[in-house]
Amino acid sequence: MAERENYTGKAVFVAGGSSGINLALAQAFARQGARVAIASRSPERVEAAVAGLRAQGLPAWGYSADVRDADAIGAALEQAHHQIGDFDVLVSGAAGNFVAPALGMSAKGFRTVVDIDLVGTFNVLRQGHAFLRKPGACALNISAPQAFNPTMYQAHVCAAKAGVDMLTRVLAMEWGVDGVRVNSIVPGPIADTEGVRRLAPSPEALEAMARTVPLRRFGQVEEIADMALFLGSARAQFVTGAVIPVDGGSSLHGGRDLSHALAA
Repeated sequence: MAERENYTGKAVFVAGGSSGINLALAQAFARQGARVAIASRSPERVEAAVAGLRAQGLPAWGYSADVRDADAIGAALEQAHHQIGDFDVLVSGAAGNFVAPALGMSAKGFRTVVDIDLVGTFNVLRQGHAFLRKPGACALNISAPQAFNPTMYQAHVCAAKAGVDMLTRVLAMEWGVDGVRVNSIVPGPIADTEGVRRLAPSPEALEAMARTVPLRRFGQVEEIADMALFLGSARAQFVTGAVIPVDGGSSLHGGRDLSHALAA
C-alpha cells in the first residue's frame, strides 16, 4: 500500500459516512490526523459510527440529516463547521439503489434514487460551499460505473450518477476561481459492501462478477480511501473536474446486463 497523506489539523465532512465506503473514507482521514464529521439519515447508525471511530481514539462528530433535505443537511454542515472549522475536504457519498427494469419501476422509485444520489449531492455541495476552505479545499463525489456504462435494470442509477459526474465537472469550472477543486471517484465492485450484495446476491453471482474485473478480484474499501486521501491532498492540487474509476478496470467492458441480480 502506498504511503498515505498527512491530514493533521485538517477538517473533513463526509455525507453518507455512517457505513460502507464512506465510513472507510471517514476512518482513513481520521487516522491520518483529520478532524472528521459524518452525516447520515439514521441517528442510530451515525451514533454507532461515531462511537466506533472514537473507540479507536479518532476525533469524530456525527449528525443526523437526510441529504434530500437541503435545510437539514445545511444545518448539519453548519454545526460541523462550528465544531471542526473550515472544511478541507467535503465528501458527498450518500446513495440508493435497487434492481428493477424500467417498466417495473414506479415514478416514486426512480425519483427516490435520483433525489438521494443527484439532488443529495447538489445539496451537500451547494450548502457546504460556504464552509469550505478557500483556497485549498476539495469536494469529492462518490459516483458509480453506471454513470457512463449503460446497465440494464439500473435506469435510475445510470441517470442519477451521470448527473453527479456532470455536476462535478460544472462545479469544478465554477468554483475554480475560489481555489476549490471538485472531483468524482468511481468505485468498482468493492468487497463486503451493500452495492455488491445488491448486484451480486449469490455466491455464483459474486464469482461471475469477480471474473469480469480485469484484475480478477474485488477492490477493498481501503483502495477507495487511498484515492480520496490523494485527491484531497496538496499532491493533487492541480487535479479538478476529474472522474476517476478505481475499479480494477471493470468499467472497460462497457454496458452490463444484471439479469442474474434481477432473477435473485
